[in-house]
Amino acid sequence: MDYENRRPLVLGAVVLGVVIVLVGTFLLFRDKGATLIVTPIPNDQTLTVDGQPVVVANGEIKVKSGTHTLTGERRGFQSYSTTFQAGSGDELKVKMYLYANSSEGRDWARNNPEQERELEAEAGRQYDQTQARLMQKYPILGRLPYIGAGYEVNYTSSKSDPRNPEAISVTIETWTADGKTKALQWIQEDGTDPATLDIIYTTTK
Repeated sequence: MDYENRRPLVLGAVVLGVVIVLVGTFLLFRDKGATLIVTPIPNDQTLTVDGQPVVVANGEIKVKSGTHTLTGERRGFQSYSTTFQAGSGDELKVKMYLYANSSEGRDWARNNPEQERELEAEAGRQYDQTQARLMQKYPILGRLPYIGAGYEVNYTSSKSDPRNPEAISVTIETWTADGKTKALQWIQEDGTDPATLDIIYTTTK
């Protein structure tokens, strides 16, 4: 009799335990989303995430976990998009710096000198970072330009991959019959294999 009386209590305790485990699991593994801390210049640009306008509250944007594309737009400036991966609970810092591409944008820059100075500083930082990556990828850049007997070796933007700002073509201009041979020998002096380079040859008479 006592067992029969206790049975509903035991069943209730089991059910309660299962509910607690399920709720705890849900709270533990649910998507907390991510926070984007956005620094926009111009500060009145329009921001969208995956094509949908977003409201920036105190410089922050809340997004769900996953891959997203953040785009900044303003009349008079070149639009900019960046794709990022957001994990649950992540806090990501993003600079949305747009650069003027019209007279309206240049007028804005003159009227907002502090933001314009930050834009110029960021452009300088990006240039330095790009150059550092290029030097690491193409050690020969540290020796260019070079003029030898009957040839000149230099570089330009990539002809085979023109949309890639971190790809180059090496240019070899020759004006003697053995200029090409000597130029390739010079390239090999520091261990660079010419076959790994995108080389453009020109001949000057």
